[in-house]
Amino acid sequence: MPQIIVLPHVELCPEGAAFDATPGVSICDNLLNHGIDIDHACEKACACTTCHVIVREGYKSLAAAEEKEEDLLDKAWGLEPQSRLSCQAIVADQDLVVEIPKYSINMAKESHS
Repeated sequence: MPQIIVLPHVELCPEGAAFDATPGVSICDNLLNHGIDIDHACEKACACTTCHVIVREGYKSLAAAEEKEEDLLDKAWGLEPQSRLSCQAIVADQDLVVEIPKYSINMAKESHS
């Protein structure tokens, strides 16, 4: 079973995290299922960039982003070549190291519990 290692994020997981991920499920849902309350303002409909993550390791194991995701990523704060919308990136069979950017386009956060 692949693992997701989340680098420390001041608000969402100050100590970082590591957990067994469920293959075939998005990075976003895996994070939410393990208590990491990543923003997802559009309710995972690929209509915003609040769930933007940077995949530091394991990026090539993910299916390529579709055009709609690529277009939205252009609006994400802190865009990098390994950036993905976590609601669209489906975990495969390799471990992932994920960084959640410090800021998102949605600075006012709401609880999505």
